[in-house]
Amino acid sequence: MSRSFEELVGEAEAVPVDGWDFSWLDGRATEQRPSWGYQRTIGERLARVHAALDLQTGGGEVLAGVPALPPVMVATEGWPPNVVLATRLLHPLGAVVVADAEEGPLPFAAEAFDLVTSRHPVAVRWAEIARVLRPGGSYLAQHVGPASVFELVEYFLGPQPEAVRRGRHPDDARREAAAAGLEVVDLRLESLHTEFRDIGAVVWFLRKVIWMVPGFTVERYRDRLLELHRRIEAEGPFTARTTRYLIEARKPA
Repeated sequence: MSRSFEELVGEAEAVPVDGWDFSWLDGRATEQRPSWGYQRTIGERLARVHAALDLQTGGGEVLAGVPALPPVMVATEGWPPNVVLATRLLHPLGAVVVADAEEGPLPFAAEAFDLVTSRHPVAVRWAEIARVLRPGGSYLAQHVGPASVFELVEYFLGPQPEAVRRGRHPDDARREAAAAGLEVVDLRLESLHTEFRDIGAVVWFLRKVIWMVPGFTVERYRDRLLELHRRIEAEGPFTARTTRYLIEARKPA
């Protein structure tokens, strides 16, 4: 049976959004995954190194899902609720979680890690990544690409300037990595299909990914949400394009 706007929105507002687990969207939204399989890719690399660092680990869900961690495994996270979740999840696996403000110097010695990973970092501290990598070590990460899910962003905020749409471009990452003394040895961008099947999924997603529509609240956008709810009921899922890129940048030996 079709559920009302108020029921769907009320449910989505009541559900916690801590951590980086999107399983609440199962059956309500879908996102095509990149062909390289990020968790599998870093799992293969983590199995071959002695010391690794995972930046902006969220609730630790991705790192906890790899088959085996290296002898020295450290993860950082800046949002206090996620630090708690990541600690609870990763400590039993032998990983240390460090609370980090995600700006300024990383709290680690130079040349401490063979591998640095990150999934969807908000900001990338290239110079610091280069500093903490050992010679021959790599930064291997999956980044959000340009204009990702901008169909949804622009539904609420209107057309965005080209400079905003181009933000997070992989060419910029290549240039910034090189400026920090790293050599980009792999860079792959994919555009992927995403759909939201009910308005509750939209509300929960925007509550969780807070930088998509800054200052989002149901009260502030109620009219637009109601219009979108009616559109989904009449026409089917709201579709968007998600962009992701895999980047590996190596420190010269």
